[in-house]
Amino acid sequence: MLTGESLPRHKEPGDELFAEQGLIVKEHLLERITILAEQGVTAILVGEENSVIGLLGFADELRPSAESALETLNKMAIKLILLSGDNRQTVAAVARHLKLDELHAELLPANKTEKINLLQKKGEVVAMVGDGINDAPALAAADLGIAIGAGSDIAIEASDITLVSDDLNQVAAAIKLSRATLKVIRRNLFWAFFYNSVGILIAAGLLSPWGITLNPMIAAGAMALSSVSIVMNSLRPRRLNL
Repeated sequence: MLTGESLPRHKEPGDELFAEQGLIVKEHLLERITILAEQGVTAILVGEENSVIGLLGFADELRPSAESALETLNKMAIKLILLSGDNRQTVAAVARHLKLDELHAELLPANKTEKINLLQKKGEVVAMVGDGINDAPALAAADLGIAIGAGSDIAIEASDITLVSDDLNQVAAAIKLSRATLKVIRRNLFWAFFYNSVGILIAAGLLSPWGITLNPMIAAGAMALSSVSIVMNSLRPRRLNL
């Protein structure tokens, strides 16, 4: 896990853009930007003619469900990686309260997609959770894209699953339900193939030399019982504590 101390030294936001435009950022503004970044606030510089005259600070608040959702995902042995377009100090300040395995900042939308592709090449199955326009390419590239219902329409269109609310605990609930559903499908397939394989062989007379045959009435009853057992097994996810 990357901590604030282990992150590379922060590069002042806007320096490159303003340098390209020939604008000069005064020292006291640079100091203020650094202070804001350490507090998790992103600074937006305001320029006039050939100099920067001020700045605006914007901060993202953690969703109330963020910490509990990440704690649940950690218990499910899911690797947690934060991909953000904000500067490193701001992201590090926000992430101090979160239990993350990796943290990547100052990423463009294409960079997020590259990170996901790299994980996939390593054999990882990647689920991406996002709500913004910049998250759309990454949501589309991931094995499972999960969009927040309160997010942008583009993110919702690019995702595979859309959460009805902005409660991040639903991410863990969706994964739990998906895993339980897959287990049910595998069990049903196993018992269906097992039942039909055994039943067909007996009905074909494979065991008749030993006096074992299959009465049509018994076969019909067994088929009905098999269907009932599959239906009952399919209802098991309803008892999940999500």
